Amino acid sequence: MVAVVAAVILALLVIYQTIYAQTDRAAQTLSVGKGDTYHSLLSKEPWSDSALASRFVTKAYLSVAADKPLQTGHYQVPQGASLAQMVRLFGEGAATEEISVRIIEGKTVKDLYQTLKNTDGVVLELLTPAADGYAWSDVARDNEAVAAALGIESPNGNLEGWFAPNTYQFAKGTTDTMILKRLYEDQKRILDQAWQERDANLPYATPYEALIMASIIEKETGIASERHLVSSVFVNRLRQGMRLQTDPTIIYGLFDRYDGTIYRSNIQEKTAYNTYQIDGLPPTPIALPSAEAIRATMHPDDSDVLFFVATGNGGHKFSRTYQEHQKAVEEYRTVMRNK
Repeated sequence: MVAVVAAVILALLVIYQTIYAQTDRAAQTLSVGKGDTYHSLLSKEPWSDSALASRFVTKAYLSVAADKPLQTGHYQVPQGASLAQMVRLFGEGAATEEISVRIIEGKTVKDLYQTLKNTDGVVLELLTPAADGYAWSDVARDNEAVAAALGIESPNGNLEGWFAPNTYQFAKGTTDTMILKRLYEDQKRILDQAWQERDANLPYATPYEALIMASIIEKETGIASERHLVSSVFVNRLRQGMRLQTDPTIIYGLFDRYDGTIYRSNIQEKTAYNTYQIDGLPPTPIALPSAEAIRATMHPDDSDVLFFVATGNGGHKFSRTYQEHQKAVEEYRTVMRNK
């Protein structure tokens, strides 16, 4: 009799712990996508531990209690939510209002931070509130907070390039911490995979160096069909010991001093980023590169081109020799004069 009572008490304890007890999960936004089920979402930790009894109770409870259709959307999960609370939350279809965050490829981390600050529904934890005259010195302060929170190590604390541009949907009330963590993890995954699949004998010692180059390619052309050829130009230049001589690096190195025009004095000024004046790559990326630019970096075209210049009518003209390039430059100037 005692054994029976003990068994009943133990069973009730397992049932309570599995269904009604609070978990150690922090408050979060949980996304329910097409094809998800109650069981696929709630039969995992922390609502069901590895014990056979607990898994059995979870499965049995879901088969009885989860009788309402599972609606897609983003759900605000309270801290310590129990299995019963989660079933009720999903059953009520209390999906939160969504916000759209569009991060454009080729924009800078400064633009990214400004977008998050200006997006209604984003809760700022790391970034300082939006203010007039947001300067690169303010970006440095924000970078420090973001790097510490997400554990990102980058030269000079500059987080440029580490966030994947795309259009994202988040629940209203999502924090900037959660958004930046998602963008960082996406970019790191894209970079790591591309690095593993890269062509042999590229002139990049680390994935970070490839990320730097991807940001330059992103700024040089927005035409998908040109990316791999632009990548080839820069690979050929690095292999021959030529300077990259790319205007976007001048612009980035001027930071708040850039007024929309590159002056001769800017070209001659030796900043850490001016590839007309320094050898090799700049110290950090100069923009947020897309997955396509990263892949182009890892798979340059097999060519011997060393120069390219805009045509003035969209796209670029690529040249093998300096003489060919000078002719292409004159053609570009003629087109622009006529315009």
